[in-house]
Amino acid sequence: MSTRVPLSDDFVNGDVSFWYRSLGLPEAGAPLGGDRDADVAIVGAGYTGLWTAYYLKKARPELRVVVLEKEFAGYGASGRNGGWLVGELAGTPERYARTHGVEAARRLQRVMFEAVDEVVTVAGEEGVDADIVKGGVTTVATNAAQDRRLRELLAHERHWGWTEEDVRLLDPAEREARLRVEGAVSAIWSPHCARIQPAKLARGLARAVRDLGVEIVERTPVIEIAPGRARTPYGTVRADYVIRATEGFTAELRQYHRAWLPMNSSMIVTEPLGELWDEIGWEGCELLGDMAHYYMYAQRTADGRIAFGGRGKPYLYGSRVDDRGHTHSWTIEALWELLTGMFPAVRASRVAHAWSGVLGVPRDWCASVHVDHATGIGWAGGYTGHGVTTTNLAGRTLRDLILRRDTELASLPWVGRRVRGWEVEPLRWIGVHAMYDLYRRADARERAGLGRTSVLARVADSITGR
Repeated sequence: MSTRVPLSDDFVNGDVSFWYRSLGLPEAGAPLGGDRDADVAIVGAGYTGLWTAYYLKKARPELRVVVLEKEFAGYGASGRNGGWLVGELAGTPERYARTHGVEAARRLQRVMFEAVDEVVTVAGEEGVDADIVKGGVTTVATNAAQDRRLRELLAHERHWGWTEEDVRLLDPAEREARLRVEGAVSAIWSPHCARIQPAKLARGLARAVRDLGVEIVERTPVIEIAPGRARTPYGTVRADYVIRATEGFTAELRQYHRAWLPMNSSMIVTEPLGELWDEIGWEGCELLGDMAHYYMYAQRTADGRIAFGGRGKPYLYGSRVDDRGHTHSWTIEALWELLTGMFPAVRASRVAHAWSGVLGVPRDWCASVHVDHATGIGWAGGYTGHGVTTTNLAGRTLRDLILRRDTELASLPWVGRRVRGWEVEPLRWIGVHAMYDLYRRADARERAGLGRTSVLARVADSITGR
């Protein structure tokens, strides 16, 4: 590790995530002990699988629901993310409107806003203490080009139905009163976001699901999904419906290897900052993002740290995934430099933990949910980093689709969305790494004084269809 990054005496790299550090990694249960029959088999015990099981059992307690998990419930992105329970769409409203019209896209956005409160409500009802604070989200611009994009983003959101109550430009005094980001020139704030402790939500939701009578079978990888069955090395679960809820790990299923690209994201967390908060502010515990192309995301944790994330090594050749969250030293250094550039006071602290995880990215960067009643196979995912909230909406939508309910959720424009798969290697690797290299170069040009969005960023968008 570079000496430029001060590490705490008990620094940890990987070991799934910092979020499990205070809880302790759960001991995974026994693997599947032979063939099993169920009404619904769910592959993956992250937020998508857990929410789907939760709402199915709430609606039909008699259903036999089995969730199959390769590691332990909450092992993947559900236990590693930045803790943003945010109401933003996964993808652009324009793409949903292309197939279903403008009003349908606006309706999807409204339902996403409502999903934030749904998660908060259910957590309260089920006694899940996930350090939830609904303080909204602040997005800052730190140079002229970012400021221009921020104002364009605000106008875009107004066009798609976001009112002054949904998002607003902060005046300089309020911006500084909320949190003091070095070099900030403008900021917008939206109330549709809450801070969570991701692992606490995953663990609490898994407990609630088990209490409802759902069987979560851990240490059981699924090696094939087919009509009426999910096959594992330890037996086959036969079910009327088999739901794929594997998100960033979808590429590990050979039959879906090119469906969603596993994009890596990395995080660091500081030691508790104590009196340093007097210089930073951030008393409202809102989430923080920026308008850079190589963007960051951050939260003030319940125990007084900053958890700070961004793209590290964005993609591993052949759609491989990381080794239990281990993070490259140069990624830790890059995140530290960005963090301390935004909050110089943090240089008096040290990095306590670093980790990484994968999220699922479809070819058109839009999420989808689907159930094929002819085969019984369904899925949800492709959240592109917006999964903490979108998984809840997915779980309720899969419930309605499986139970054949004619509801608003079942008719939303992300239902049944199909896109082509990603290109074969080495084209995937070349494309993704070229995209992020161009984003880094674009950010550097804009920091150097370019007053508009760099053309390099537009080239990067065109490469991967973002």
